[in-house]
Amino acid sequence: MHSSLSSRADPATEAAPSQAFLVEGLACRRGDRLLFEGLGFALDPGQLLLLTGPNGSGKSSLLRLLAGLGAPAAGRILWRGHPVDEDASAHRQRLRFLTHLDGVKPALTVLENLGFWSALMGVPAARAGSALAAFDLERIADLPARFLSAGQRRRLALSRLMLMPAALWLLDEPSTSLDSEGSERLLAAIAAHRSQGGIAVVATHDRLALLPSQELRLTAGGRAQ
Repeated sequence: MHSSLSSRADPATEAAPSQAFLVEGLACRRGDRLLFEGLGFALDPGQLLLLTGPNGSGKSSLLRLLAGLGAPAAGRILWRGHPVDEDASAHRQRLRFLTHLDGVKPALTVLENLGFWSALMGVPAARAGSALAAFDLERIADLPARFLSAGQRRRLALSRLMLMPAALWLLDEPSTSLDSEGSERLLAAIAAHRSQGGIAVVATHDRLALLPSQELRLTAGGRAQ
């Protein structure tokens, strides 16, 4: 399994003084299968890596490694020069990881879900209001989550990102089930995150209008594209 990496100049961040997030020689196995090896990239504050590739090429597995939810078969992951596994708790605190699983509790209302996540993060519940507004959820704030459409559930999952700033966003297919307006709100949230110096790694089949700093394509069948 191979990968290819291309870069685009990012005027807002290309002069950043240090590489905040550095990945070197990373390899990942799933059972006896090698998903990828020799993978590396470096991201500075405000930059975004677009992660693409077919199903089964290892995009979700890579995000899990970046989140510290597993050990790579080889290589290392550094945050400001320090291996992230030296202080796993600190790494968890600096990131937000959005997976295919939305984490929505069906018995709770939209607002109660945000209150639950606020409590887990240790942030004031009052921040739920701005999170609701970011993804246009105010009008259904009191609706139990079991009645939400797939797109509304995805908006609710994404609104969790707005509860508290984080240095690193890891997003796995974040636009799944979103309509055009929901996608625009997602793009606005990512742009705001980057403008505040946040780093993002986004795995997606839908390229959207993300304007990535770099693009990494994982490939199946042993060819780099």
